[in-house]
Amino acid sequence: MKNIKAIIFDAYGTLFDVNSAAEKCKDKIGDKWEPFANFWRTTQLEYTWLRSLMGRHKDFWQITEDSLDKSIKNFKIDSSMRDELLNLYKVLSPFKEVPETLKILKEKKYKLAILSNGTPALLNELVNSNSLENLFDNIFSIEEVGIYKPDSKVYDIPIKKYNIKKNEVIFLSANTWDVSGGGNYGYQAIWVNRNNNIFDNLDYKPKKEIKNLSELIKLI
Repeated sequence: MKNIKAIIFDAYGTLFDVNSAAEKCKDKIGDKWEPFANFWRTTQLEYTWLRSLMGRHKDFWQITEDSLDKSIKNFKIDSSMRDELLNLYKVLSPFKEVPETLKILKEKKYKLAILSNGTPALLNELVNSNSLENLFDNIFSIEEVGIYKPDSKVYDIPIKKYNIKKNEVIFLSANTWDVSGGGNYGYQAIWVNRNNNIFDNLDYKPKKEIKNLSELIKLI
């Protein structure tokens, strides 16, 4: 991995733990908090793909609300928890190695950015609430192009901004479909496989597979 000019991260599931909102409510939700969190996330992603295919765009916050409403009904959770869960989603916790890894990369003078489905307001609140705002050069949202990952127009955003080649980007995601999307687009895509999952068959093999972001330091 030489001649790298930018390191770009997915946000949800890669930098920030999407299950942390439900986990903080596990005393109220009970033992089903984790299946509930996974269902919420899966539904959220399905809605992004389906809306992209249908040409019926809603922003990520609206989709997060819609997918939560379905999840609450599916798991028969008290609807009075809706606002609490949504507020916690705005301030998801980062994975433990994220702050230190970003600081090291910043010291090495790499250009660092987020490329996410989230809205600009959501992403800024997420970064600021975790005191990471000084570590990123840019925060890119799919709202610039009005369609969700893995559409190639999304992966085009930083290339046009930085005026660099596709293979001069390291792109990291914990989502296999996102790794495949970025990799098929032309990024040097790395899979952050935190949970020993199996990679999807989507015509792309990740350049590298790591267990957490701290392993990136050794690769570059």
